[in-house]
Parts: sequence; structure tokens; C-alpha cells
Amino acid sequence: MAVTDPAPLPVPAPYDGETRGTPAREGVAHEGILRRQSARESAARTYARALPIVPVRARGLTIEGADGRRYLDCLSGAGTLALGHNHPVVLEAIRKVLDSGAPLHVLDLATPVKDDFTTELFRTLPPALADRARIQFCGPAGTDAVEAALKLVRTATGRSGLLAFTGAYHGMTAGALEASGGAQDVRVTRLPYPQDYRCPFGIGGPRGAELAARWTRSLLDDTKSGVPHPAGMILEPVQGEGGVIPAPDAWLRRMRTLTEEHSIPLIADEVQTGVGRTGAFWAVEHSGIVPDVMVLSKAIGGSLPLAVIVYRDDLDVWRPGAHAGTFRGNQLAMAAGAATLAHVRENHLAQRAADLGARMLGQLQALAKEFPCIGDVRGRGLMIGVELVDPEGGPAPAHPGTTPSTGVPTPTVSDPLLDGPGAGPLPAAPALAAAVRDACLDRGLIVELGGRHSSVVRLLPPLTISDEQAAAVVDRLADALAAVARAHHA
Repeated sequence: MAVTDPAPLPVPAPYDGETRGTPAREGVAHEGILRRQSARESAARTYARALPIVPVRARGLTIEGADGRRYLDCLSGAGTLALGHNHPVVLEAIRKVLDSGAPLHVLDLATPVKDDFTTELFRTLPPALADRARIQFCGPAGTDAVEAALKLVRTATGRSGLLAFTGAYHGMTAGALEASGGAQDVRVTRLPYPQDYRCPFGIGGPRGAELAARWTRSLLDDTKSGVPHPAGMILEPVQGEGGVIPAPDAWLRRMRTLTEEHSIPLIADEVQTGVGRTGAFWAVEHSGIVPDVMVLSKAIGGSLPLAVIVYRDDLDVWRPGAHAGTFRGNQLAMAAGAATLAHVRENHLAQRAADLGARMLGQLQALAKEFPCIGDVRGRGLMIGVELVDPEGGPAPAHPGTTPSTGVPTPTVSDPLLDGPGAGPLPAAPALAAAVRDACLDRGLIVELGGRHSSVVRLLPPLTISDEQAAAVVDRLADALAAVARAHHA
């Protein structure tokens, strides 16, 4: 379908250190900035390698680069920008603090801005948690909040072990990495995370989720399992970096029951899933569970760095200074965060994400019938993943099923006991996924990769995305898929 470009952005003069004004001169600056970044920054840089652009202006879903090109941003700061770039309510909140003369750096002192943020945050929490909650302001990154949560439950229980899940991602600091899927640590017991397409038991659906729950119960019930009584269980209601895998609601309820029965604090990592992204204000609300600890960051800062943990008051046993940080009192982030939380709540943007996300999932599922390289389409709300596979790499999946959280048909589930050796999902295609990401960028669409071997194209558009923009996203992704498919078969 033909879709016109978004409305023009406001045009403040960009700073490039060298030139201003004409598109041609901005293009020269664009190349120079990229060269200097490559020469000066560490080899650990990531997004910059895949997205060689120099953003200078942005509004809503749209980014404009120094070279004059415009892009639809479905990365959204890895899910940080619930309202998109430079939303008016966020800018107004920031300006109000700046104009007031209030201090911008206050460590953890009480301020009116902090009080407003905490009040608005508690207003959005599941009532059973909000009624007896405590909040700890952490360092400004989500990984620090994960560290705080792990430290909290270890302090409260006197135990050190941790239950975490395959495919998890909780951050880049040492403790967070221990709990993430790619790490190995004797203090962390890795449990199977249920999914349909690549079910660890080769079954998928409710049966696969039931087996995953039984596996967990067997470890906790058996004193000879080799798993000491843990300090906590940490999970993502939807695995993001793991490939956009929604946890089945019934399975989440089983995890809540098991942790309660064994007096194990349950930590819900809502860093990427929170603030309406999955179609509920907090993703745990889909299943109706109330965790003991919630880890929050990204969107709660309204595009600025902010991270907190919220937890049951009976866990609040640590000493003053047990978890501290210089930059845990960011007044601009708290103001922007309070404005974002209120705007999402008052304008029912979580429901908007649910409705529009379901529509986009259906449209992308239709593309799967056209492109054999699409192995699976899944997600919840505006947290969407398209897994790319090698259509020539093995037999097709044998047993069509339905993704429990979305109702979207998916050709995903196979049982090796029924289908024999070699049956099951097709091999992941990371090179194909990278080619699709690059083709999307050529067409003015920014997407991210994640999941198994980085073979899942991830869409995290702002909750303010319009119907027309959503159609443009699907259209450009479809065009990129078609171009890559033609090149693959050439």
C-alpha cells in the first residue's frame, strides 16, 4: 500500500560541530561524525554498528538524520519511549522543572517532583502491591535495579541461590548477567521458559507449558534435586531480548503459586514490558499475578534515565545505604516519568497497544503465508517479534498451533516423538534477519534484532503510533522481506 511520509518535523538548527544549514553540508557532517565515532568509541558499541545514522531531530515515531533522511523508529530506545520522541507532555514537564529553579541533583532527598512521581507510579501498580509497597530509587539503568532486587531478596531471605530462565535478559552488570540466559553461575538455577515455536520439550502449547511448570515443581519439591532453597525467582512476563516470547498466563500463575508455597520471593522484570507496552499497564496484569518485587526502568523515565524497584513492605529489611547510588535522584527524569505515566493512564494507551498490536500481529501473520522465511510471528501488544528461519534448512514444522497469548495461528509446534528425528522448527537464520534489518533501514524503518542467534526482527513502536504509521511499518517490513527473499533466491 502507498503511505505518505509522516508530517514534517520542526527544524531547529542541528549542532554538528562543523557545519549547519544545507542538506548537502549536513550530509558531510553525517559522514564525519560516523567516522569519528568508529575511531573513538569502544568495540563494545552495538546499535551504532547496525544503524549507521546520526539522529538530529525527532518527534513521535519519526527520526531525521543529519543526512536529511527520515525514519520510522520501531526501536524506541529499546522500548524506552512509550510516547515516542519529544512528546509535548514530556517536554512541558521538563521545562517546568527547569524554569522553577529547582535543584536537578539531590541524591535521594525528598522533593515535590519525586513525591509526584512516586504518587503517580503507585497509582498504576496492581492494588494488592501498591497497598503495601516500598520503593527504592536505584542507579539510572535497569541493570542496577535488577542488582538491587537480587540484593534485596538475598538480604530478606538469608539465602543466596536464584531461579532464572533460559532466554532471559536482565542487564549487563555481574549479577544481572548471572540471571540472564547466556551466563553460567553456580548460584543460578536455569529453568525452562515455555514457548511454542522452540519449545524445550518439542511440544509447545499448554502441554509444553505444563511440562515446564512440572520441571520447576520437581526441582523445588525434591530435596535431592541439587537445587538449594533459593532467595528468589526472577522472570520476564514477556522475554524481550530473548526473542519476544510471551509467558502463558496459566504458567505465570503456576510460578506464582509455586513461589508462594515455597516462600520464594517472585521478581517480575518489567523493564521493557511496563507502562502499557504489552496491552496492560504492567504485563503481570494479563495473568492476574502480584509479584513480590517489580523491577522498573526504561519507559518510567519518560525518555530519561530512571530505575526503581517496588516491593512488599515485609521485604524491606536492609540497612540504610545497603543499595545506593549518586544519580538516583534525577529530577528531570522523575518529572518526565510522572507525565508519561499519567498520559498513558489517562488516555488508555495500554488498551490502544492491545488493539493495534493484535491488528499488526494479524497482518504480519498473513505475511508468513507469503514468505517461507518467516518461521513465527508472536508478541503481546506493541511488543512484536518476527522470527526468520532458513526455509531450505530442514523439514517444516508438523503441527500447527495457536500462540496462547495472542490467538494468532502459528505453524510452530512439533513433537519429535511423533515426527521422528529432524522434525521441528526450521533453523534460525541470523544472516537473513540482519539482511532484513538492513533492508528496513534502506526503506526508512528502524528495527532491532534479538532472540535465538539474533534471528528475530523486533518491533517496539511507541504507544502513540497512528493507524497510518502502523500500516507504513508493516508495508516497509513487507517490502524489505520481499527484497531479501528475492536476493536469497537469486
